[in-house]
Amino acid sequence: MRNGDAKPKKFKSVKRQEQISTISGYVTLVIMSIIWLYPILWIILSAFRTEKNDQGQLIGIVVSNYFPRAIGFDNFVNLFNNTLFPRWFMNTLFVSVISFVISTTLTLSVAYVMSKLKFKARKSFLNIALILGMFPGFMSIIAIYYILKAMNLTQTLFALILAYSAGAGLGFYVAKGFFDLIPNSLIESARLDGATNFQIFKKIIIPLSKPIIIYTALLSFTGPWMDFIFARVILGETNPELHTVAVGLYSMLYGSQSTVDPNRFTMFAAGSVIVAIPIVALFLSMQKYYVEGVTAGAVKG
Repeated sequence: MRNGDAKPKKFKSVKRQEQISTISGYVTLVIMSIIWLYPILWIILSAFRTEKNDQGQLIGIVVSNYFPRAIGFDNFVNLFNNTLFPRWFMNTLFVSVISFVISTTLTLSVAYVMSKLKFKARKSFLNIALILGMFPGFMSIIAIYYILKAMNLTQTLFALILAYSAGAGLGFYVAKGFFDLIPNSLIESARLDGATNFQIFKKIIIPLSKPIIIYTALLSFTGPWMDFIFARVILGETNPELHTVAVGLYSMLYGSQSTVDPNRFTMFAAGSVIVAIPIVALFLSMQKYYVEGVTAGAVKG
């Protein structure tokens, strides 16, 4: 009986520890969520803040209350009417769309070659790509800038597209892991029927790879859409009409276009909200395929 009583006590002790661990995990997640959401909520509230001072001017970043006492769309109206934000938005959209088309094509093509084709330098290339992928891309910004300058391509949107797309092929590892899951028997059967590698890639690999295509496309789009470093260095400050949203909003606060207008920060917040809308909408609509792509690719890779 004593041994029988010891087992339930031990079981209850383990179960209690698991419950405590679970509760601690949830509490930690809640605290981290609050820390993460606090500044985001502040930006959103600042975008709609329309409080005015005694002179009838909109109040800027220095306020005594977290939640606004008056809300409206004045900051959005001022942003579109008094700045080059519409032009910056279209520049960013153009660069992001062209870059994601080129980058997605290059990444998937290289992933197919590394996954389904066997050649002599394949292993060496995989090792080199893995080593280069350990270094952040902005480390090459100085070399990229001088190369573009030698080609007289700086301060152009085309140069920005080249900078975002040129090295996209090295980010093939996740897509390669996904392609490895596709049975090689399908590839061999197609080759026996006389299909070329391009036909196999187009008619077999692509139709079976919707999750990884969406995953790759999302990353290829969000990178240029949110980037500041490359756009800042390559585009410079002399021509504000060529700026992307990130560079334009920065220049509105601290750069050549900064003014003493106290509500420039609330306009900056309004621009940040507008820029976030396409990214949030894309991730919410494509979340299922995004998770499937990164999970399958990462597990196999």
